Amino acid sequence: MTLQTPQPPPSALRAVLTALDSEDALRQPGAAALRHRAGPLLPAHPLAVHVLDGPRPELTAARRTGWRFLIKDGTEVAAAAEVVQGVEGHAFSHFTAGPYLDSTVRALRQAWQLAQTSRSRQQPRLLTFPGQYATALWLHTPDAGPGADQLIPLAPAPLGVTAHRAYPAVDLLPVLARAPLARPLLLGSS
Repeated sequence: MTLQTPQPPPSALRAVLTALDSEDALRQPGAAALRHRAGPLLPAHPLAVHVLDGPRPELTAARRTGWRFLIKDGTEVAAAAEVVQGVEGHAFSHFTAGPYLDSTVRALRQAWQLAQTSRSRQQPRLLTFPGQYATALWLHTPDAGPGADQLIPLAPAPLGVTAHRAYPAVDLLPVLARAPLARPLLLGSS
């Protein structure tokens, strides 16, 4: 049917626009590509960011933590900006670059193609799994219930999960729950 792009709250968009005008924010490592811009920087493709923790993750337990905007420099996506939700609205958190950026763009293209063959309205969201260091594009289907939702894991994906394959959420969540938790590598350890 259609992919229904979410409308971010005005405070989230203001936070990103303020960061794009801030020399301090643009000094962040994730903003390196934004310092050498070819044209005006524009926030695009806002996605609500949800976090899912726990040994038995269920989509109903995902909590929204903020918004991520892809930042376009002309026609190219150069970075992403994340804002977090607070008591008084939204505040800029950080800029990011790296593999998840291109992977998000690719997953959004896949979502548009999937929406063309779907009979339901779908809402794209980002879903992060901190324990597995994983992120997926969550295609939420509000009219059909959580059983119809799909997840497109972004690259790099955890072991046993294929990036850019659309999974029914009910099939992928148990796989992620069984995956060993990612542990940070400590310097000097082997």
